[in-house]
Amino acid sequence: MTTKGTLFKTFSVTTAAAALGAVATDPRSTWYLRLDKPPWQPPPTAFPLVWTPLYASLAYAGARALDSADGAERRGLRRALGWNLALNAAWTPLFFAAKRPRAALAEIAALNAANLLLARRAWRADRRAGLLLLPYLGWTAFATALNTAIVRRNP
Repeated sequence: MTTKGTLFKTFSVTTAAAALGAVATDPRSTWYLRLDKPPWQPPPTAFPLVWTPLYASLAYAGARALDSADGAERRGLRRALGWNLALNAAWTPLFFAAKRPRAALAEIAALNAANLLLARRAWRADRRAGLLLLPYLGWTAFATALNTAIVRRNP
């Protein structure tokens, strides 16, 4: 059973990470428009449509897992979720604001490792929470491929 208090906390921190990303994103910047992007890149309007339910799922899965865990398992989950959200929030400023696709690629590799750790911990605490994280893992893997393609096309 997920408590309202835990849901409020996970939705709050997830919303903060999402807001940081939204503020740092500028798909209309001259720099971004000039990048050579692969033909399979989604249009800019797709990203908020995808990220909104992914963030909601991440917050809900985090709350479920936290409420199912106890003691050291709960503390480990809290740390894993915190690191995950911090890494998630850091990618956008690195890529868009700093205009550093290579640094963003290294950062997203760390995010993918954090994703796997979070999913594993969530799965152990609550299998449904672990399953709810799979679309998020899939999307960040896609984002990694997209970031990689942009780095390769823009030496």
